[in-house]
Amino acid sequence: MTDAPTDPRFAALPAVPGKIIAVHLSYESRAAQRGRRPAAPSYFFKPASSVAASGATIERPAGTELLAFEGEVALIIGTPARRVPLERAWEHVGWVTASNDWGLYDLRGNDKGSNVRNKGRDGYTPLGPQLIDARAVDPTALRVRTWRNGELVQDDRTSDEHLIFPLAQFVADLSQHFTLEVGDVILTGTPAGSSVAQPGDVVEVEVDAPDTAGTPSSGRLVTRVVEGPGDFDESIGSLPQVNDLQREEAWGSRQAAGLPSEPEVKTPGLTPELRAKLLEAPVAGLSQQLRQRGIRGVFIDGPKSDTPGAKLVGTAKTLRFVPLREDLFKAHGGGYNAQKRAFDAVEEGEVIVIEARGNAGSGTLGDILALRAKARGAAGIVTDGGVRDHTVVAGIDLPVFSQGGHPAVLGRYHVPWEHDVTIACGGATVQPGDIIVGDDDGVIVIPPALAEEVADATLAQEAEDAWIAAQVEAGHPVDGLFPMNAEWRARYEAEQAQSGA
Repeated sequence: MTDAPTDPRFAALPAVPGKIIAVHLSYESRAAQRGRRPAAPSYFFKPASSVAASGATIERPAGTELLAFEGEVALIIGTPARRVPLERAWEHVGWVTASNDWGLYDLRGNDKGSNVRNKGRDGYTPLGPQLIDARAVDPTALRVRTWRNGELVQDDRTSDEHLIFPLAQFVADLSQHFTLEVGDVILTGTPAGSSVAQPGDVVEVEVDAPDTAGTPSSGRLVTRVVEGPGDFDESIGSLPQVNDLQREEAWGSRQAAGLPSEPEVKTPGLTPELRAKLLEAPVAGLSQQLRQRGIRGVFIDGPKSDTPGAKLVGTAKTLRFVPLREDLFKAHGGGYNAQKRAFDAVEEGEVIVIEARGNAGSGTLGDILALRAKARGAAGIVTDGGVRDHTVVAGIDLPVFSQGGHPAVLGRYHVPWEHDVTIACGGATVQPGDIIVGDDDGVIVIPPALAEEVADATLAQEAEDAWIAAQVEAGHPVDGLFPMNAEWRARYEAEQAQSGA
């Protein structure tokens, strides 16, 4: 073992770590909670200056609200690892211990995915207090538990059914890209149960191997939360800020954060049978049937099909842009912003509907995002703004309805703000899950509860209109025929009955 460092912050470690690498998402329980499951591990770095010993205090800056704990298993490299295969990777782990990957979600949006400020602050990586010899434990048989003020809030295992990726995979994967050196630390992600702590709270984390003889344990890693100074200087950096998405993810759920529940879907989704009916039904006929039922404000004004003849049917996934304000674009416009998150999360059969306030003076998407939507199985895209790379997007096999092409980038007029909320697109209110239908006449929003009834009525009316057209073509005058009087109605119904329609 390397000589132990003299700085008390690193007392539990074999050396001052040259690198601390943290995994974004690794537990099945956390993935279920977040609603996304990664196909491969992803990482971020934390500075060695963020390390703290057991018993230390952690500061939540005055004026902030979302300091969240994350109990984790920490791996400490015992022998250098460079391009090691998965089956040999665990041999390079020298020790295992407890860690708490604290984060200040008030700074998370500003970090744009890097986690530099929200997780890199002094004291935000407590480790210890004891090391477990990695050779003495099975990496699939570890347990991590977290207590807040004495209450158990996290309890999970590292077995295959609990982890998305085995612990050894992180070592093998990272060693493909750089050398892991003795003392380097890998924080392996947190399970469900991570939440927000307040000044005065005490949070404890323990890692052990309960099924191993002697039950090797890291002991309780203790951190006390205190209020620290909040004197952020706006002239040299961005200020902390929060929104409901950060509150939901910091607390673990909308309910825990005290936020209202998402709107409930009252009706079944778009079934294959209903989709087939709507593909056949014209938007003009659907609009007429909705008007007859007192629903008028459902036509999305402005967007037209970028590929004439295309038919669009799907359920709405909404994305909202707000007017450009330079400070807000700086905080929300770059990195993994709401626009990119929406396109990355669109599901098969969904239509991305974008609120751009009818402003077609810049692009609201381009060819890359259109390709991403197509790859995800999206049914199409509707925007009341413009489209960059218009000709290329129109050539992609994906229905896109927009106000036409524009070469300007998003930041000319728009800030990507939020997704999966109620929006206004082309003068129509659109909620997540609403049914969207588009053709060469335009785009309409159908309340899910009425979709089946309206589709059936539209198809019945189409059949009737086709019969009327045939009579007009045969030379009959429209008077009494369009709309049908009692005599013509009787003839129509008799023919329908005779044909078995």
